[in-house]
Amino acid sequence: MTRFFLGAPVALLALASCAGAPSPGRGASPQVSPVVVPVLASASSTASARLSRKERVQRILPHNVRLQVVEGDSVRRSASGVVVGSEQGPEGVVAWVVTNAHAVVMSDVKAAELRVLVDRRSEVETHVGQVVAAGKVPELDLALVKVPGLALPAVELAEEAELELGEDVVVAASPFGRALSLSGGMVSQVEWDRESRRPKSVKTDAPIGYGASGGGVYSLESGRLLAIVEGYRTAQVDFAVREESYSFDVPMPGETFAAPSTKVRDFLHSKGFGHLLKDTLSGEGGVAHAAGR
Repeated sequence: MTRFFLGAPVALLALASCAGAPSPGRGASPQVSPVVVPVLASASSTASARLSRKERVQRILPHNVRLQVVEGDSVRRSASGVVVGSEQGPEGVVAWVVTNAHAVVMSDVKAAELRVLVDRRSEVETHVGQVVAAGKVPELDLALVKVPGLALPAVELAEEAELELGEDVVVAASPFGRALSLSGGMVSQVEWDRESRRPKSVKTDAPIGYGASGGGVYSLESGRLLAIVEGYRTAQVDFAVREESYSFDVPMPGETFAAPSTKVRDFLHSKGFGHLLKDTLSGEGGVAHAAGR
């Protein structure tokens, strides 16, 4: 236990908190002209280099929404979400949003309504969502929300090979129920499952706050979704003033935890929504036409 002295005894205790309540091709053969290979390679890297940091971030913004569990005129819970699918059906466009299961629990709210909001500068576009699938917390803290009438592009999920330590990331979320907020950092830890040899948890040093549950962790280089924010570690600070005891939790820097894209992909397939995912290899996707939905 670490103690700080700010005029009164202060105790710091690390806790885990939710934030709402992760092959190169073959080289050229000897017969290929040595001039051709550098040109092709440099064309790809040059195209990427031409994008400024701001332009790379702009690719990420359209995939994000904020969510509110509302009771009457009161917001009981707020969270963030990422659009992972978009379909055009007989009744119009439908967006599919992934968020945290713990953030959209409504059993404790009377006459609950799940609102999905999109901030467009000074205007707020509001839709009503419905939870259609949810995992068991804490093993699988993911949920899928159906949002009729919401037209936003679907994100591409990153492949496992992109989950490398030091990968530059941007976290897009709506902490404290406010408009979309960005924070930057890198992939600081990847926890791998020994049996499946697949990533089961990701950590980034990008800071977040309450309400960021369900936010997206994106690769700044590719713009793809690396992970979904699940929570962050906090420090419980206790202090006394005039014989009265007080305590509060503060986020610990560098301790943001997220579910990797592998877990998101498996979740959607297990719930029968694998068809929503964009094909990251061909780059195809976007709005799919739903047959008989």
